[in-house]
Amino acid sequence: MTRPDGDLAGRKLMQGKVFLDTNVIIYLFSIKDEAKKARAFDVINENNCVTSIQAINESTNVWLKKFGMNSKTIASLLESIELICDDILSVQRETIESAILLHERYGFSYFDCLMLASALEGDCDIIFTEDMNNGQVINETLKIVNPFA
Repeated sequence: MTRPDGDLAGRKLMQGKVFLDTNVIIYLFSIKDEAKKARAFDVINENNCVTSIQAINESTNVWLKKFGMNSKTIASLLESIELICDDILSVQRETIESAILLHERYGFSYFDCLMLASALEGDCDIIFTEDMNNGQVINETLKIVNPFA
């Protein structure tokens, strides 16, 4: 992929895996917020990224409802996500059970906890999101980072 400033994607600086929340994916393909788009490109260029089917579903919903994109455009974006991410994690029953426990422990919304549970199952070191507490560490292994802060 080409960054908004013309640089090509491809350099991965971090060794561990990072999880992309829905908002990072949305900004990656934004036509309205160039600063956040550029930052999202930095995140994918510098890291080994994974996401979940939940984040893809949520992104698709935003593209349909908020941006009115057609199926061909969305299919193209989904292909790009598959190229960006080393893995797209599915949500299993165990993921749901973990999310419920995370909700009880940390108090985030269930859907945010489902993202956290997926990131933990995917052995990610960081979850990039602007929706949770920047800097908080979950289960002593997963750090929440707001890349736009």
